[in-house]
Amino acid sequence: MIVGLALLALLQQPADTTAGRPCTIVIDSIGGNYRQAVPAPGDTNRFAGGGVLAHCEGTASTLSSDSVAMFGRQRRIDFIGHVVMRDTALALDANFASYYLRDERLEAHRNVVATNRRNGSVLRGPHLDYYRAVRGVRDTVEMFADSRPTVEYRQAADSGEPYIIVGDRIHFKGDDRVWGGGKVTVDRSDFASRSDSLLLDETRGFGVLVGQPQVQGKGGKTYTLVGTRIELALEHREIRLVKALGQGKATGDDWTLTADTIHLMVTERKLQQAFAWGGKSRAHAVSSLHTIDADSIAIDTPGEVLTESRAFGHALSRAKRDSTAAAADIDWITGDSLTARFAQERDSTGRERSRLHQILARGAARALTHHFDDRDSTAAPAINYSRGQRIAVLLRGAKVDRVEVAGSADGVHLENRPVPPAPPDTAKKKP
Repeated sequence: MIVGLALLALLQQPADTTAGRPCTIVIDSIGGNYRQAVPAPGDTNRFAGGGVLAHCEGTASTLSSDSVAMFGRQRRIDFIGHVVMRDTALALDANFASYYLRDERLEAHRNVVATNRRNGSVLRGPHLDYYRAVRGVRDTVEMFADSRPTVEYRQAADSGEPYIIVGDRIHFKGDDRVWGGGKVTVDRSDFASRSDSLLLDETRGFGVLVGQPQVQGKGGKTYTLVGTRIELALEHREIRLVKALGQGKATGDDWTLTADTIHLMVTERKLQQAFAWGGKSRAHAVSSLHTIDADSIAIDTPGEVLTESRAFGHALSRAKRDSTAAAADIDWITGDSLTARFAQERDSTGRERSRLHQILARGAARALTHHFDDRDSTAAPAINYSRGQRIAVLLRGAKVDRVEVAGSADGVHLENRPVPPAPPDTAKKKP
């Protein structure tokens, strides 16, 4: 008891009975040896071992370790071996920790495990600096970790699967703001990202990836997104919107989309819509047999099923009959806007894929289409060129079935030159 009172007198600070009081260390028990040294007048250092238990006076914060060293003038306490700290905000385990009373800072080293007791997020790594929230010192808890720590980032302790964040450096401020630097990766079963730097700000529902950023959606059908800068819109730490700003490229199972700016809308961890537009370059969408170029493009994929795309501003779509089609056989349609509608069909492997079945052009519409003979696959196609205010091209399979034109309609249809009849057999004699 005398030792405990002596240590309390050494480490005592003026108490702050309001929120975030300074930690006045009280030694509850010492299981082994105790000694003290006086390296200079007015400076006393104390050492204890055999298992030490302590707490912050007037709080629920507790600390324990195999041994402890207390330096009076430096106002520093070293906890050595099996360090266990339990604060109202944090549960921390480490092999070694130093507590600096002047700035209410804890440094933890080797096998550090820090758990946020409010939301269940966990940090593991070789080193952590923990800054307590103390009135008159700082208003928000902060943590800094380096040497490539790993973080299980959760919205709540029972919120299910966490995001796994790994980076050379991680910085937390409060429960809702995270910064990462140096080859930062984020992984979950439905999502993955790679970048040089990361910011997640749940208070604003906002995230940023910079430095060769890349995002991959893995909720069902996969997609990837790259760009100069990628931004995330968050709701309860669930991703609702992914934006590529500058040199954007999105790749899905059925299409590839490039543009200066790309937005991907996500619901229930699945891609639902994509929007693309450009300033320096036009938006460009590519599927297996079709391309679309326009000032802006919108693609609907409810439940990750491609159903419709819309293109606006000098829109142009090209299509070919198959992957071996010559350039002369490519169909195209253009107008102020284009709407392409898709239907689900099974391919030769039995897998469901989206196939274009109708494309509609509005405003100064023009179309060039090739019409093949179903009965003779070797015959050259007929060629149709149409103009009008509205043109609809309907397909059956990969072939153009018919073209419908409305509003100041005109054009030309060129049939394949018929095969001339065989000449009579003059050598054949009459009976």
